[in-house]
Amino acid sequence: MKTDRLIVAFAFVLAMAVSPVLAQPRPGAAAPAQTPAQTSTTVPESKIALIYSYMFLDAKTGIARFNTLVTTLNREFQPRQTELQTMQQKIQALTDDIQKTISVADPKTIQTKQDQLEQLKKDFQRKGEDAQTAYDRRRKEMFTPLQDDIGKALEVYAKGHNINVIIDGSQVPLVYAADALDITRAFINDFNSKNPATAAVTPVTPPK
Repeated sequence: MKTDRLIVAFAFVLAMAVSPVLAQPRPGAAAPAQTPAQTSTTVPESKIALIYSYMFLDAKTGIARFNTLVTTLNREFQPRQTELQTMQQKIQALTDDIQKTISVADPKTIQTKQDQLEQLKKDFQRKGEDAQTAYDRRRKEMFTPLQDDIGKALEVYAKGHNINVIIDGSQVPLVYAADALDITRAFINDFNSKNPATAAVTPVTPPK
């Protein structure tokens, strides 16, 4: 395991049974109340496993449905991306034109071009913000069900392999863990075998 991975810190619980020592009562003094007998508590054995959720997103070896959703999401928003790229090219072309002709062209012509440039920049910013908002909303809509499915699948996997605790090494600062605790690859393979990458995604045409 690479040293730059986040590794889990284990906490060890020490159980101590303390037997009370009762003082002998003085002659004629009332006997002290009996202390309840100490009962031994069995601490259950815990089987801990690690996953590294960032590996779910690997395009080649990760969870296949992630890649399908990413492809679908990007395809849905490709028209907006193309529109924004075209606007950006127009902004650059108009900016270059103004800079090249500002010293020789009619001031009114330059002013008209500058007004056009400012309006184009405002439109570009507005469309970009709208596209980002729509993209974030659609991404959440598409990926939340998959995240829920993965959570349920992890629970089923843990129960099926007698695992009591699963720690995400991508999220928790860790200190050390043996390679044998890492179930990431085994879980990904299990999930992919039961959840085809071709699962249907309801297409949505992003609003203009």
